[in-house]
Amino acid sequence: QVQLVESGGGLVQAGGSLRLSCAASGRTFSSYVMAWFRQAPGKEREFVAARRWSGGSTNYADSVMGRFTISRDNAKNTVYLQMNNLKPEDTAVYYCAAALKISAGLPSTGDRYNYWGQGTQVTVSS
Repeated sequence: QVQLVESGGGLVQAGGSLRLSCAASGRTFSSYVMAWFRQAPGKEREFVAARRWSGGSTNYADSVMGRFTISRDNAKNTVYLQMNNLKPEDTAVYYCAAALKISAGLPSTGDRYNYWGQGTQVTVSS
């Protein structure tokens, strides 16, 4: 049973930083693509960032490029999203997701992902 548990959300002022964590369990994730999505109130879920568990390639939404970094710690089986220079428009519930059998590329659409966490709230005040 795959489990993804997010943590690290909170309230921060504009210009500040947060690091989200996604603790993964239940499988060996070396073949997975891991991603972060977010959903603001009244808006559709949107892609934030993705990377292969094994390997260095990454994919970012234009809106977070240069401010957010997705990384992983093999020893802790955890994926991170480092968020710097946060803006009020980054306010959303952030979700961790995992996808298996992605032969090429790093998908930015949620329907390609098999497993999801419960989400963690990020609120950025102006």
